[in-house]
Amino acid sequence: MATNILDNIDLRKLGELLQQARKKSGMTQADAAKVIDAARTTIVAIEKGERRLKPNELIKLARAYGRAISDFVRSTPVTEPFEVQFRAAYQRNKQEEEQIGPVIQRFEELCHNYLELEKIMDAPIARNYPQEYSVNNMPIEAAAESIAIAERQRLGLGDGPIPMLRDILEQSVGIKVFYLNMPAKYSEIYSYDEQLGGCIAINLSHYEERRRWSMAHGYLHFLAHRRKPVVDFEGQYKKNPESERLAEAFPKYFLMPTSGLLSRFNDMYRTHGKFTPTNLFTLAHYYGVSIEALVYRLEDMELLPSGTWDRLRDRGLKVRKVQQELGLEEIEHRADILPIHYQHLAIEALEQGLITEGRFADFLGVDRLEARRIAEALREHSSGMLEESAYLDLRQA
Repeated sequence: MATNILDNIDLRKLGELLQQARKKSGMTQADAAKVIDAARTTIVAIEKGERRLKPNELIKLARAYGRAISDFVRSTPVTEPFEVQFRAAYQRNKQEEEQIGPVIQRFEELCHNYLELEKIMDAPIARNYPQEYSVNNMPIEAAAESIAIAERQRLGLGDGPIPMLRDILEQSVGIKVFYLNMPAKYSEIYSYDEQLGGCIAINLSHYEERRRWSMAHGYLHFLAHRRKPVVDFEGQYKKNPESERLAEAFPKYFLMPTSGLLSRFNDMYRTHGKFTPTNLFTLAHYYGVSIEALVYRLEDMELLPSGTWDRLRDRGLKVRKVQQELGLEEIEHRADILPIHYQHLAIEALEQGLITEGRFADFLGVDRLEARRIAEALREHSSGMLEESAYLDLRQA
């Protein structure tokens, strides 16, 4: 006898998912009621989980909301919609909403996909989260440097540069970092939820030096204002709030710690008898930061005279051209849209037959043809291994 999946589904969760989908589609409860030819009070009861949905009603509502039926019936945890979180984060006008709204929606989908993959594979990413740092009544700069030093010590980073910052945040802390295309003025989106954990989206179209800066900026929000969602973009504030000034100060201390930078600056100065533009470019490349960021940092430390960056800019400095002439290669980075652990979970779920090729395509954000190509490549790779050895625990003697 066929089983109706709606007979065993959690009505409260289903109701919440339907309510979220209805609101995202811009429909009222009265609009939804017309779709299934019922009274508005019926939709109210369905969304509260007090009234069981019929299969044909779910089909009609899913179609009206522009969603797949599987979005409602698969085991997906219910979390607060990002739309609700970010509504309070900043005021948006219609133009900004049209620009960033789809990015926020995609970011939310990917975070939920990540959580779903963790549950399918029963392999959540390890969370090495510190307690939130308290910065009450502390000067901004002192607080930013204090947190940066503490985090470097906690993560065993010493006082040198942090290559592959994204991997450090993903694998050593457990932050979920996505690279997404955004309008140029947007740098980063940060969100935290008890189930999803810390999640950051970085603007893929920016240079890696700026992406690293944005990552550190978002990381500070995680460290000091964990439950406050952030959409960071140019011209956001007329007067920066304290939380934002702290986030702006943190990257220079985290990416260029005072002790290490001072030591390397002095080494260069002693070797050459002066500190040249070539030294400046070499040092910026070493730390993986922009020339502008490094100059301002050295000005703050009084190692370069105030106004150095303005003078370089007024002389028509062409940063990329000089970097090419000096043979400075692009700093090492991984610009995948998806985090490494996310990709591994999706691939393993497919290999073990826990998801279909269609769902695999959804997770990776590729079309089915590309998903099939990837799946076939995986199978060819696996065919060279005995089935029993494919999942061998190599730690066992």
